[in-house]
Amino acid sequence: MAAPAVAADSPVIENMPETAGGATENPAEAQKRPQFGTRFLTDPRQVFQHNAWDNVEWSAEQEEAALKKVQENSQPLPAEKQEEFDNRANEYWNDFYTIHENRFFKDRHWLFTEFPELAPQQKPSRGAEEKESLDQHMLNGEVVSLNHTHDEFPGASASYRILEVGCGVGNTVFPILKTNNDPGLFVYCCDFSSTAVDLVKSNPEYDPSRCHAFVHDMSNESGEYPMPDHSLDVIVLIFVLSALHPEKMQKSIDRLARLLKPGGVLLLRDYGRYDMAQLRFKKGRCLSENFYVRGDGTRVYFFTQDELHDLFSSAGLEKMQNLVDRRLQVNRGKQLTMYRVWVQCKYRKVLAPT
Repeated sequence: MAAPAVAADSPVIENMPETAGGATENPAEAQKRPQFGTRFLTDPRQVFQHNAWDNVEWSAEQEEAALKKVQENSQPLPAEKQEEFDNRANEYWNDFYTIHENRFFKDRHWLFTEFPELAPQQKPSRGAEEKESLDQHMLNGEVVSLNHTHDEFPGASASYRILEVGCGVGNTVFPILKTNNDPGLFVYCCDFSSTAVDLVKSNPEYDPSRCHAFVHDMSNESGEYPMPDHSLDVIVLIFVLSALHPEKMQKSIDRLARLLKPGGVLLLRDYGRYDMAQLRFKKGRCLSENFYVRGDGTRVYFFTQDELHDLFSSAGLEKMQNLVDRRLQVNRGKQLTMYRVWVQCKYRKVLAPT
């Protein structure tokens, strides 16, 4: 059966794995792959030798052309039209996953190279006194207990908890569960789309004893997460923050930061300013500055490093990493080159122990 056609601005195209021009990596190969930033194009004549080149420098002319392109197509849609896309966001994402299910998505095995926090953790055993000191920390001058009874919430008995927000059909969650056999691991995953969450739960690899999938709108201030504050070791945001309205981003990050344990980390990879996907948008697709609506009604924002740093630092998180990945992707079969720009971040919650 032929796969359905996909629009050029579709998130299916944009969210394809960054490593392969159509080839599929197995987990063992993916974990051996070096981090981005190690394959450089020194001879333009060799551009089609590999599927991707790292840290591709843009010329001043290329930067200027990208800015001009964005400015030409930056006339915002009327307010009533923007409100419609905001109110119907859930409908558009449900439609998206109903149409595509999991046919176009590939598991993101590159995650373990870029984010080793998702791989099995080698933690030394702790004595009772050390454990007690780690279970209490200072938050705004008050002692915060990190102990939870085992029947309070799903995964309460776990020793290492990961939450992915915007899990889609599970292309991050399932590689984690396959690769990380830590008996203390528990993975939470949520998505705005109930259709996407149903697809995760119907996957034969979904194990409720190790994973809890749930529907959640991260921009809904009154929506509750199933785990308490200060309970998560890692939060993962992969091409999801960009789908929120820019005015809702800060409070969404604030709520997530409260869920992290002291020392817990937030991992993000998302669209950078002047990415190929941004430059492809035509007139009539701009909602506000650097914020667009795709043909299927889903929305996307394109970040700078400073914007993301401001969001995370305002939430009380400390920078560990904030990088721009300028990559030249190559379709060797069609002899095409595509300039991608992503931002990758790691921010840590740092609280003073008592």
